[in-house]
Amino acid sequence: MSTTPVWSVDPRSGKRRERVGVEASAGEVGVVVRAAWEARGSLVDRGVRAGFLRGAAGLLEASGDVLVEVADAETALGGVRLRGELARTCYQLRAFADVVEEGSFLGVIIDHPDAAATPPVPDLRRFKVPLGVVAVYAASNFPFAFSVAGGDTASALAAGCPVVVKAHPDHPGLSERVAAVLRRAAVERGLPAGVVGLVHGFEAGVALVGHPLVAAAGFTGSVRGGRALFDA
Repeated sequence: MSTTPVWSVDPRSGKRRERVGVEASAGEVGVVVRAAWEARGSLVDRGVRAGFLRGAAGLLEASGDVLVEVADAETALGGVRLRGELARTCYQLRAFADVVEEGSFLGVIIDHPDAAATPPVPDLRRFKVPLGVVAVYAASNFPFAFSVAGGDTASALAAGCPVVVKAHPDHPGLSERVAAVLRRAAVERGLPAGVVGLVHGFEAGVALVGHPLVAAAGFTGSVRGGRALFDA
């Protein structure tokens, strides 16, 4: 079990704001990934997924004042910039909900059977299915739109894939709060909270991409982080 603390730091003063938690060990990453993997069946229904995404957008907006305050305290990006980014994030979630309901992303193809053909044509059907658990790596400079509830998370959930996010160390407190909002939205739609997981720490990020139950990853970040994931 890891004991390395995760601190929220004020970039304006360099002082610690609050202790958010601890960096996850490989074993702790495994627990979070397993919970996401076990929750994958709950995302089968597209209507439930769309409702979850829209519910998440609504709850993020309802919590906007608090979230923007925490985001500014951790990033110093300013309220105007952050409110605009939060609005973008909520738009992304709702846009993916619309795509889920419309359904053409599934690429459905149906070839009807024809017993009179030579040779006979069987009943053939094809459609896209979710890959499984997706790891998402948050960016430092977009604490909303490319982070816990950002486009990578929204697209994965829209496709029916549970998500485990590796939080960025520049805004860990915000990451925890946004993850809590997403989990609340999930529970309100009858989904397990484990459909959205969150871990902290560089080594946790490497363990996450190497976990056998993680099927894909979305990454926006530094050369060091990208190289570590590539090498893993």
